[in-house]
Amino acid sequence: MSTTTIAPTALSAPRVPDYRLTRRGRLVVLVLALLVLAAVGVAFAGNSMATAEREATETIVVAPGETLWSIASDVSDGDDVRDTMNHLVQLNDLAEVSLDAGQRLEVPVD
Repeated sequence: MSTTTIAPTALSAPRVPDYRLTRRGRLVVLVLALLVLAAVGVAFAGNSMATAEREATETIVVAPGETLWSIASDVSDGDDVRDTMNHLVQLNDLAEVSLDAGQRLEVPVD
């Protein structure tokens, strides 16, 4: 009788391709990383600047019969009342210029 021997075969690990960055490739990766950092820095700086530049305001309560025009003319200090009205609309996030009695408004303080 003859015996047959089966030799185990060695399994090799799958070959990982060699990726090498050229000098230009490293430069591109560096520039992209710097652009991402700059964008993040600008985003954070923009938020901090927006909070630092808030103007001083006080809250008033709209009396019956008061209009945005009358309130703007009271706080305009000689400026154009239309510009002050636009500023009040933006400051209070108003969707319309009609006001209700008892409504609270932020007005700039000089």
